[in-house]
Amino acid sequence: MNQDIATILVTTEQINDAVARLGQELTAEYRDKNPLVIGVLRGVAPFMIDLVRAMDCYLEIDFIDVSSYGDATESSGAVTVLKDIDSDVTGRHVLLVEDIVDTGRTLEKLLELFAGRGAASVKVCSLLDKPERRIVNVTADYIGLSVPNEFVVGYGLDFRQQYRNLPYIGVLKPEIYQN
Repeated sequence: MNQDIATILVTTEQINDAVARLGQELTAEYRDKNPLVIGVLRGVAPFMIDLVRAMDCYLEIDFIDVSSYGDATESSGAVTVLKDIDSDVTGRHVLLVEDIVDTGRTLEKLLELFAGRGAASVKVCSLLDKPERRIVNVTADYIGLSVPNEFVVGYGLDFRQQYRNLPYIGVLKPEIYQN
């Protein structure tokens, strides 16, 4: 897998530092709120597990699986819920956890979904932010790192379900995803 990476954009150490910082910020925010932390599958799994371990407060975990990419490298714009959460969000403080905010379409859909279900608050924590690609006007409340408009994989991020297990975030060589 490493030979498919053009350059390492975010090292394991930088990821760990961002997770620790976010964990402290979220602990302060949610200390007495028992948030429902909802991860957006599948890419968020490594980040979310590390993130909740860095949070020193009571919390509950759930997951939602949505699709807007399929096997493509560009979002289709249509966001479909493949697996909904099991928890009731009514009156709860919801923290949506994303691996990356790219076009913002998925995030926009999820914010509407949970606000409409009566959550007391809905905030977003994303490991990565790619503001150059934003199509809709949404932002994460907590951001680990901003990245340039490159096709990135690793630490949960994938191309056709591969590369998620890389311990860093790298730029995938164009010849890999253009074929």
